[in-house]
Amino acid sequence: MTELRRSFPIKGMHCASCVRVIERALSKVAGVSSATVNLATEQASVAYDPKVATDEILSSAVAGVGYKLVLGQEIKSEGEQKQEKQKELKKLRSKVIISLSLGAIIVVGGFFGLPPLVQLLLAIPVQFWVGLEFYRATIPALKNRTANMDTLVAIGTSVAFGYSAFVTVLPQVVEKIGIEPMPYFDVSTVIIGLILLGRFFEAKAKAGTSEAIKRLIGLQAKTARVVKNGKDIDLPISEVAVGMVIRVRPGEKIPVDGKILEGESSIDESMVTGESIPVDKTKGDNVVGATLNKTGTFTYKATKVGSDTLLAQIIKLVEEAQASKAPIQRLADLISSYFVPIVIMLALFTFSVWYIFGPQPAFLFAILNMVAVLIIACPCAMGLATPTAIMVGTGIGAEKGILIKDAASLETAHKINTVVFDKTGTLTYGKPVVTDVVSVKGKGESGKAVLQMAASIEKGSEHSLAEAIVKKGEAERVKFEKVTGFKAIPGHGVEGVVKGKKIVFGNRRLMEKEKIDTTLARSDLTKLEEEGKTVMMLGVNGQLAGLIAVADTVKDSAKAAVKKLQGMGIEVIMLTGDNGKTAAAIAKQVGIKRVLAEVLPGEKEKEVRKLQGEGKKVAFVGDGINDAPALAGADVGIAMGSGTDVAIESGNITLINKDLGSVASAIILSKKTMRTIRLNLFWAFGYNIILIPVAMGILYLPFNILLNPILASAAMALSSISVVGNSLLLKKAKI
Repeated sequence: MTELRRSFPIKGMHCASCVRVIERALSKVAGVSSATVNLATEQASVAYDPKVATDEILSSAVAGVGYKLVLGQEIKSEGEQKQEKQKELKKLRSKVIISLSLGAIIVVGGFFGLPPLVQLLLAIPVQFWVGLEFYRATIPALKNRTANMDTLVAIGTSVAFGYSAFVTVLPQVVEKIGIEPMPYFDVSTVIIGLILLGRFFEAKAKAGTSEAIKRLIGLQAKTARVVKNGKDIDLPISEVAVGMVIRVRPGEKIPVDGKILEGESSIDESMVTGESIPVDKTKGDNVVGATLNKTGTFTYKATKVGSDTLLAQIIKLVEEAQASKAPIQRLADLISSYFVPIVIMLALFTFSVWYIFGPQPAFLFAILNMVAVLIIACPCAMGLATPTAIMVGTGIGAEKGILIKDAASLETAHKINTVVFDKTGTLTYGKPVVTDVVSVKGKGESGKAVLQMAASIEKGSEHSLAEAIVKKGEAERVKFEKVTGFKAIPGHGVEGVVKGKKIVFGNRRLMEKEKIDTTLARSDLTKLEEEGKTVMMLGVNGQLAGLIAVADTVKDSAKAAVKKLQGMGIEVIMLTGDNGKTAAAIAKQVGIKRVLAEVLPGEKEKEVRKLQGEGKKVAFVGDGINDAPALAGADVGIAMGSGTDVAIESGNITLINKDLGSVASAIILSKKTMRTIRLNLFWAFGYNIILIPVAMGILYLPFNILLNPILASAAMALSSISVVGNSLLLKKAKI
């Protein structure tokens, strides 16, 4: 089976029980292995076999329970979607104004003797036009023996409207049983108006939670200046193909990913990395689409376009993270799925108790209290508590260069108490550089002369450390001398003749082979090796002239990042395949006390598992390529993003800003997001737990207090708005 995972927009959802109903309907479809629905993003993520479960079958399953699944051919462009949402908001606002205006006329008119028949005529458009969406969702839901928030509203307002219509048309019937024929059209109309008002404010607030995606999409360049036959032609970004040569001038956005062919510049990559300092680029360097060219003009070859660009991958990753579901949200959805049927039973129980034991007119008390229970219990706030916070949290992360792959990772990160860093390429830059050039006293060669001879002879070498020495020579602007008689000695070093002098450059074994005495440099040699550096020795005409030390240097952000994590009470461990001496030297520089050295790549995951066996919650931080098993095995895998596909795909969290300090930031963001979710759930559950008994009339006997259904609908709307508002406050969090 070739399984496909796709996201589909869903229309008509309003609460957590809606989510559960749609998930259940999709999961029952043959060929579907999993279905996750997110209320805040209004998306369903479905894994299915397209040969068995076609898009039309999925759409039909969702339609069967009262909602609409939008198929690919129906998905509109970003501009069209924005227009449609504005149109929907405008329509919703009109319905709110009409229902509340007519409701106000009925309420005020009731005090001044407005005839019940006129009230009925005013209430009909509210009940059956404005409130039509409640019936549209309720009828198919009841057919499928499910219930949602719309079911509660439809039943509650229909009971209030139906009773009022009955006493208006047949007042003599209720008079015979001793009940005053008083209509309650104000209850049905104002409740519908207030619930839609809550949805209107909720929709506007929810739009703010997805701003990160909008900002990322807005970063894309609209056109590209393509060089064809020596001429510059402006093409829409959608027409740019791999291999095209593009010219970029100062102040322009780079259209797509590529590699510089000619020219150099300073580029602001803050949209990708979060790093505000521009990066110098020259021929052969990679550039990322949507970054900003600051100074020079250059041409580059397009290597990735469309959905393959780094920005497109980031947008996809953020969308998937915002659509995913945290474990804590699954609990809320599960409770909500049972909540609505329980509420309906409680409402019927409330009606029965008040009708049997309530004061006269008992029937009227029973109806009003039943409606209050149905309205107050709508689980909107429960459904929004988690996804809105997740959307804001992942959005903040993306803006700071911290890409969070899914909601579960964001939730798990706050539990981390141990962070394991890979050494090479993570704590260090992963490239050897010359750290020390030492001349041997009394041998007449200066440090610059030692570097000059070593760089000259290494220019012809293919040794892994040769590049570092040649680069150091270029940086110091030494003159590269002509070398004759060059010879590479495997496992030892190189030799040759420079300006008539026999030069040998290599390790201890080469010095021993050439019978060169190294005792004069013993203290320097020992000191450098204890610092974990690789030391090469330069011999000139049989005498030791100098030492050059090469090491993989520690990243600037490493020490501060380790200190920050330790300050949070998190144990920091270094894991490396290097020997113990080199590992200890690096660990000492960054302040790490526990080191796991000489660990083979295949054994890194085992070491992570061992730590988990000790009861630790482990985050592994690696370069995202050779550390893939350990990244996958950790509770949270954090990949240092190098702008490669592998780096983005390998970890649960990817630090595309390459700042090690962001490891702590990701954990802090998780803690603050979870705090927001818990607070949201506390208010959402607390609201229902406290107010349902009040709606049932528990305060009537001791305090003579009943909850008016109109106040119940206002409280329900307010709870949803407060949850979304609390999630939006997360935007101000400092990480």
